Amino acid sequence: MRKTMTALLLAMTLPTLAMAAPGGDHRPGGPGPGMFHELDLNKDQQRQVHKLMGEQRKTDRELTQRYLDKLPEADKKALESERKASRDKQQSAIRALLTPEQQKTFDEQVAKMKERKADREEFEAWKAEHKKAG
Repeated sequence: MRKTMTALLLAMTLPTLAMAAPGGDHRPGGPGPGMFHELDLNKDQQRQVHKLMGEQRKTDRELTQRYLDKLPEADKKALESERKASRDKQQSAIRALLTPEQQKTFDEQVAKMKERKADREEFEAWKAEHKKAG
């Protein structure tokens, strides 16, 4: 079980580490400074690469979820607790780097993100409920 948890945590952190690495692809609109920047891609190539990377992120999430679904409930709760603590620590560190004006904007963005997450969870619960009824 410990090996499974370790492998799962590693699989979940690799995409984050790759994006955080120096020279990583940071721009949402297309490849940024990194491996693709030096290729001097045209707009069509950028869109295609962006699409392929998005598909890979979706596949990674599905694979991770497949293994998460196999974990006992206690391990799922422990994992979620650790992930939340890690996110909170990261957000605090980022916030500490910002000016007061930037902190206000950051806090607003965090609040919006939490609201969207709550909405998504509510929708998923509704969808699951209707799937059982139908």
